[in-house]
Amino acid sequence: MPKGPHGEKRPADVIGAAIRVARIATGEEPEEITDDGKDKAAQALGKKGGKARAEKMTPERRAEIARNAAAARWKDSD
Repeated sequence: MPKGPHGEKRPADVIGAAIRVARIATGEEPEEITDDGKDKAAQALGKKGGKARAEKMTPERRAEIARNAAAARWKDSD
């Protein structure tokens, strides 16, 4: 049986997948999501670090980073 992006088991066929989704949506079957394997403490520290970095930056520097990111996203869309 194939595994989803988080390691959960999913039916291999399309009809079986549709039935499973319907059962989860109606509450007949619980959705089983497994742990992603990442350290929760490290995730929390990472979120704090990003916020602290943004607070230290000047508005001009944040705008420059945003412009570079937008240019990178739209680079191949010509």
